[in-house]
Amino acid sequence: MTASGHPTSPPGPWPADTTEDVRVRRPSMAVLPIGSFEQHGAFLPLATDTVIACTIARELAAAHPLQLLPPLTVSCSHEHAAWPGTVSISARTLHAVVTDIADSLRRSGIDTLILVNGHGGNYVLRNVVQESAGSGVRMALFPGSADWDRARTRAGVTTSGHTDMHAGEAETSILLHAHPELVKDGYESADCVADDRKHLLTLGMSAYTESGVIGRPSLASADKGRELLAGLTETFGEYAALFGAGAAAHV
Repeated sequence: MTASGHPTSPPGPWPADTTEDVRVRRPSMAVLPIGSFEQHGAFLPLATDTVIACTIARELAAAHPLQLLPPLTVSCSHEHAAWPGTVSISARTLHAVVTDIADSLRRSGIDTLILVNGHGGNYVLRNVVQESAGSGVRMALFPGSADWDRARTRAGVTTSGHTDMHAGEAETSILLHAHPELVKDGYESADCVADDRKHLLTLGMSAYTESGVIGRPSLASADKGRELLAGLTETFGEYAALFGAGAAAHV
C-alpha cells in the first residue's frame, strides 16, 4: 500500500493488497475491470481490452479509496468469432458472475461496485447496473460515452468514438503509453474506416473489416494515451462524488 493509503500497483493485473490492508482501509467502493479476449488486429494483443480496463481501474484506485479487484478476462466477444484466438462467454454468464461478485462484496461490507468496462460488446453490463437498484449494492458503468468524449477532447484524439471502434487511435494510444511492449509494428498502416456498419450485431465484424481493425491507429501516440487516462481519471471524480468516495475511506 502507498504512503497515501491507496492500493499498490503491481506489474501484473493482480492487486497487491493483503486482507489486512483492506481491513485497515475499509473501502466502501470496489472497482472491477472487465475486459475481453478477442482479436485486435495484427498489432495489439488478444488481451487488449483487459489490459486497458486494468490500466484505467488502477489509475482510479490510485486517486480514490477503492478496493481494486482482479479483472474478468473473458466476456462477450461473439462478433469477433471469425478471427483465431477469440474466446467468449454468454451474456447470461457475464451477468451472473458480476452479480455474484456484487453480492459477495455486499456481504463483506462494500456496498458500491464500479464496473470498468474495456469492451464495447458487453451490452449486458448496462442491464446489470440497471437491475442493481434496490439490491443493496449500488453500481455504475465506467467509462460512459460522455466520459470517453471528454477524454478524447482533452487528448486531442482526432477520430470520433463511432469511427474509432476497435484497435484504433484511442486503444493503441493507451497501450503505447502504458504498455508499449505490447504494441507490434504495423499499426502505422492499419487504418480501416467503416462508419456504415448497421448490421454488425447480425453479421459480425468480418462483414466490415478484413484486418479486424475499425479505426485509425496510425494517429495513435503515447502522449494521447497519457492524456486519455488523465481525462478519464478526472471524469471519474463525478462518480466518486456521487457515491461519497471522493475523500478518504471510512475509518
